[in-house]
Amino acid sequence: MTDLSVDHVEDQHAERARTTQRVQRKMAPIVPAQNIAGRALVLVIAIMTFLSCLTFGAVTLVRDTASVWENQISREATIQIKPVDGLDMEAALAQASQIASEFPGVKATRIVDRDATARLLEPWLGSGLNIDDLPVPRLVIVTIDENNPPDFAAMRAAITPKLPSAALDDHRTWVDRLVAMARTTVTIGVAVLALMLSATVLTVVFATRGAMAGNGHIIEVLHFVGAEARFIAREFRQHFLVTGMKGAAAGGAAAVFVFIVFSWWSSRNMATPQADQATALFGNFAIGSAGYLGVALMVLVIGVLTAATSHVTVVTYLSDIDVRQPDAG
Repeated sequence: MTDLSVDHVEDQHAERARTTQRVQRKMAPIVPAQNIAGRALVLVIAIMTFLSCLTFGAVTLVRDTASVWENQISREATIQIKPVDGLDMEAALAQASQIASEFPGVKATRIVDRDATARLLEPWLGSGLNIDDLPVPRLVIVTIDENNPPDFAAMRAAITPKLPSAALDDHRTWVDRLVAMARTTVTIGVAVLALMLSATVLTVVFATRGAMAGNGHIIEVLHFVGAEARFIAREFRQHFLVTGMKGAAAGGAAAVFVFIVFSWWSSRNMATPQADQATALFGNFAIGSAGYLGVALMVLVIGVLTAATSHVTVVTYLSDIDVRQPDAG
């Protein structure tokens, strides 16, 4: 009886071990566990997300700068007076300012004084400049009503006879060119962003097919014994969603770090003339809350795109098996 009891207990242990093995086999994932190829895919997605976020940030920066330029068109104009022999520059500036201020649509006029003119020329001519030693034009800034701009042709006709060396510049020609260049840059950036997302999709397609090739016989057996395509696709979708979110989060975090560093560097160098010129052209290198929200959205889009791509790839693969199955039989 004792031997029988021992044998019975051993049989129970053996049966329990076999049951545990079956459960473990049942719980084993269809998709291979994280390996070298999986880590490489995470790295590739991180790089693509990083570049996509940088492109998105650059597009946002250029777009915002172009918007500032367009606003400047509608807010200001400039009267430039060149020095000539016998011209009293200060009197000419005052006269030009008075003529412009009399036109409807002009809110205010401001004469750029000597010190401000010297600061404008400092990046090219250095500090300590005496503008009286050089034939430097002087400026009058005309602030205009955006909703009711003045008649610039009539203003030129009123200024030129009294001040032949004066020229009215409404900045429209140059700023329109800069805005057109900015819009072209935005278009190119959007195209580059689309190419990066397309490259990410293709990378996920190849990675999914590689993962399926590694377990192709298991997938086919599961499919033939009745496992639905949605079940198998869900396993791959969950795996690649985690993989895509890991890579996208890493790339997005790296891009945010770069934006923060550039913004900090720009704020630390705001006092230099070079930084003033760069700020006038490109802004303060800060993408703002909308830009950071766009980066977060980009991370989410790439993660979801990775999962959706793997899902479609698996369903297409299983559909091909169904098409080939009658021939195989």
